Formats: sequence, structure tokens, C-alpha cells
Amino acid sequence: MAQVARAAGVSVMTVSYTYGRPDRVAVATRAAVLDAADRLGYPGPHPAARSLRRGRTGNLGMVLGERLTYAFDDRQATHFLSGVAQVCAELGTGLTLLPVTGASTDVVRIRQAAVDGFVVWTIADDDPVVTAIAATGLPAVVHGGPRRDDLSLVSVEDRAAARAVAGETFVGARRPGVLSFPLDRTRASAIKDGPDPDAATFRVTRERLHGFRDAWTADGAAWADVRVGICATNSATEAAALAAKMLAGPTACDAIAAMSDELALGVLRTAARLNRAVPDDLAVSGWDDTEAAGPAGLTTVAQSLRDQGIACASIALDAAPPQSVLDACRWRLVARASTRQR
Repeated sequence: MAQVARAAGVSVMTVSYTYGRPDRVAVATRAAVLDAADRLGYPGPHPAARSLRRGRTGNLGMVLGERLTYAFDDRQATHFLSGVAQVCAELGTGLTLLPVTGASTDVVRIRQAAVDGFVVWTIADDDPVVTAIAATGLPAVVHGGPRRDDLSLVSVEDRAAARAVAGETFVGARRPGVLSFPLDRTRASAIKDGPDPDAATFRVTRERLHGFRDAWTADGAAWADVRVGICATNSATEAAALAAKMLAGPTACDAIAAMSDELALGVLRTAARLNRAVPDDLAVSGWDDTEAAGPAGLTTVAQSLRDQGIACASIALDAAPPQSVLDACRWRLVARASTRQR
């Protein structure tokens, strides 16, 4: 910068103003400075140095509790991310994606992230990344979970919503089932009879299992009679494969409540292949009320992940009135033809 100042015949402060506050420099002087910088190959102040002076980076960190491609492959993740991106665009803030891989480098990546705050997509309670985020002291908002005193949380009432949709799905059922998100960070796929909801370290999984159990046991039925298919990913293909096992044999499920519409669509695909009439032979429900739910006649829980993304980013960037968060976390039961009449 000093060399540019000498070449242009101006002060170092004038060069600084040319890049940082150009409105304070005469047009001719600014042109002389930029011409000298061009001749000397000077690109301007380094963005990192400028950020240190301002105390802000102009970036929001988006922490994904999934592989990086999940943000683009999963429809609901893209809805959430688009809400976050909308706020960033409105505030002129950049967005840095920080995937969680399960490796020790995850914590290092969080500590070194040049961001002004964090939005965290659902992550396990015991993931060290959560503690690393809290330790930065930066504003941080978690979507879905975990719930911690030192982090903000944006989420629907998963337990109440699960109880409502299961109450609709399990009408007339004798052998109910659930298609679940992963229980913990191992993301192991399995089929279990009535697993303990509190064993799940993902808050969303835990709360929804509690809600499904509440609905089934309300009249004295045993949770141990409920077969739970645990999916490693939010994939219709994986759900279809697990559903095939849950619909086989003399104890085949006659109702399945899925934790997402994507999983429910996999169940419907298997039901069609096995010639199981929906809802007479098999009642099915999902979650999210995606674009595909209506045409499929799928009973589901409606929520807006885009609005929740907007709420999360707004809180992290100190731009959200409290009421908008309450509105974003509203849910409603949408009953369609995939469940039986009461």
C-alpha cells in the first residue's frame, strides 16, 4: 500500500480510503491510485485483514450434520438451506457450508471457520462439534436439536405432532410400524421391536418416537408390539427395502408411520409392488407435506422448513423478531387417503 501511495503521489490513508471508503476520495485521485496499483500488481487489501479490523467476516456458517451433498440431494434440506440463503442474500452476507463427517477434523474445521455465527442442521446430542460451536462464543442456532442452554433452538413440537399423525395412522391397526430416522451417529440400519426412544441421541428421532409411542399406548397397547425400521438415510430406496421386510410374514405391519414423506413414499412403492391396498391393507403416513405428498394422497405433518431456515439465519445474524420464529415452527396434521377413516 505504501508503494502504491508513492507511485500515485498520495498518502497511505488515501490509498486505504480508495479501497475501503471510495466516496471520500476525489474521482481523479481514485483513478490515479487504481492505475498505480494496477502497474504494481497490487490487488487491494486482503479480505481477511479487513475482516480482522472490522471484527466481522461477513459470512454465516451452515453446519450440516450430514455429508456435503445432502444439502443438495435431500429435498427438505434444500428447502431449509434456501431459507437460510434468503436471509444471507437480504443482508449481504456470505454462506459457508461446513459438513460434519465424523472425523476428528470436524472440530478443527469449526474452530477455524471464518464466520460471524452458525446455523446447525439437526445433529446428535453427543457430537463434539456441538460443544466446539458453543465454545466459539459466536451466535449459534440449532435446527431440530440438540437442546442446550448455550445454543438457540428452532423446532416444531415433534412429540405432539408425532402423536397426532400416529393417532391418525394407527386407527384400526393391530400390528403397527414406524420408519425412523437414525438413532445415533453410527447411522446403523436395523429393524427393532419397540426400541427405547430415550436411546436415540438425535433429538428429532427421540421426540418423534416418543410421540408415536404415546399414540399407540394411550389405550393400553404395548410399545413392544410396534416394529421400528431404522433408516440410515432419508432415502425412499432404503425405506422401500426396509418396508419389504416389515410387510413380510404372518406378523406383517398393517400401518406404518414414517418420519418423512420421502420414507413414506418408499413404503407406498413397496405396498404397490406387493399388491397391498392402501389404506385397507396398509395405512401409511409421512412428515413435511412435500410437493409429492398431495398427489400421492399421503397423510402427513405439514411444516415449512424454508421458514425455519429463515428463522434460524435471522436469529444467528440478529435480524429476527420473536414472532416470526413462532410462526415458522407451526405444524398441522393433513389427513388424506393413505390412512383409514375413524
